[in-house]
Amino acid sequence: MELDFERCYRAVDSRDQRFDGWFYTGVTSTGIYCRPSCPAMTPKRQNVRFFPSAAAAQGAGLRACRRCRPDASPGSPQWDVRADVVGRAMRLIADGVVDRNGVPGLAARLGYTERHLHRMLRAELGAGPLALARAQRAQTARTLIETTELGLAEIAFAAGFGSVRQFNDTVREVYGVAPSQMRTGRRATIGGAGTVTLRLAYRPPLHADALLDFLARRTLPGVDEVRDGTYRRGLRLPNGTGEAALTPADGYVAATLRLTDLRDLAPAVARCRRLFDLDADPVAIDQTLATAPALAPAVAAEPGVRVPRAVDGFEIAVRAIATQQVSLASARTTLAHLLTQLPPTLPAVDQDEGAFLRGFPGAEEMLGVPDSGFRMGAARREAIRGVARAVVDEGLDLAPGGDREETVRRLLAIPGVGPWTAGYLAMRALGDPDAFLATDLAVRRGAAALDLPDQPKALDAYAARWRPWRSYAVIRLWRAA
Repeated sequence: MELDFERCYRAVDSRDQRFDGWFYTGVTSTGIYCRPSCPAMTPKRQNVRFFPSAAAAQGAGLRACRRCRPDASPGSPQWDVRADVVGRAMRLIADGVVDRNGVPGLAARLGYTERHLHRMLRAELGAGPLALARAQRAQTARTLIETTELGLAEIAFAAGFGSVRQFNDTVREVYGVAPSQMRTGRRATIGGAGTVTLRLAYRPPLHADALLDFLARRTLPGVDEVRDGTYRRGLRLPNGTGEAALTPADGYVAATLRLTDLRDLAPAVARCRRLFDLDADPVAIDQTLATAPALAPAVAAEPGVRVPRAVDGFEIAVRAIATQQVSLASARTTLAHLLTQLPPTLPAVDQDEGAFLRGFPGAEEMLGVPDSGFRMGAARREAIRGVARAVVDEGLDLAPGGDREETVRRLLAIPGVGPWTAGYLAMRALGDPDAFLATDLAVRRGAAALDLPDQPKALDAYAARWRPWRSYAVIRLWRAA
């Protein structure tokens, strides 16, 4: 990736937080790398290099700044929205695929050879998949060191390192201190075993009320809830289960993660960030949406509205199909009954802080539900089963690392899954920033309320001006309705 020196240097000189995560500033005179908004004195031009990733800066022999903590900055928006191989690879690495399955597993998920994948990532990010995964392991280790009372050997393996020696060497190289020294003056709250409390940074503004309102209208008993400004939900993770409590605050989202296996910290963080759309660039999005005069006042009144995404693509598929041609309230009642027909991942208790909310059931469990458990028409019931069979038997990938176009094509081939359902899945499960639901009744009502065209064909043509952020326009129109 080519980084324009002058533009990057101006961002550093002005300490512009919008560029945090877009690139990293390496200071050769001090041997450290920082986020663009680092409050330290602006380095001289001759002492500065810019890197497209933290892994690239580490590969150049630089250590992370302990003042601005560049590894805690929001991720680059392009890896969150890009549909190409590099974007998909970055999302899979963030979800811990390399730690679990190695580079061969990552390459297999993407359908490329290891050599070609390495070449593409080096060209874009200045580092290969192993180096990118190593940088993430270092960040996970730092989080566990500072927010838990686990022994350092336990942390080494929970963070994904193959040995304690590798853990010690990496932490010293990346942070410039031994792991034991990082526990001095820790700032986070220490929880019980398996509990990690941390801050998830985002690019302001963030309209937290819109996020919580959207999720509150769709909560299911025992799966998720919104209470006192906090969203809690159960998680199904690669190595176990967990629960996330997310509370939006000024400049960050406070996250308390309770995990049955701490190896799931990195994927849990990645999924929570995606759920709240924390890596988005709201300024760029709102500027595009405001080009429509009818939408401009809403954008000015409510800046930073995000697309609530997902921690589980199959869950979104079931929710979408259950909502076809019925009200949201009716769909929630149907889904609540459906959940009673399935064995919970863990006991679901709302009041007892010692118990987890359960994650949404997986495709295999759904296939075991009898007809009587669905309480919906045969077409919708069989559509859910069709998606479940495609996931279990045919490897349909509903995760953000999947190929969006291929996934939508395969979804549309399943009886009972039409363009609206596939588009809704693309928007929330696959992370497509440019999905538009022109036939959605609430979208059309919102358009009519704003004096925009409300017939699907005309509305779809009008929405072209909002590319590549039409998914965000959908959320705005829903709110207008």
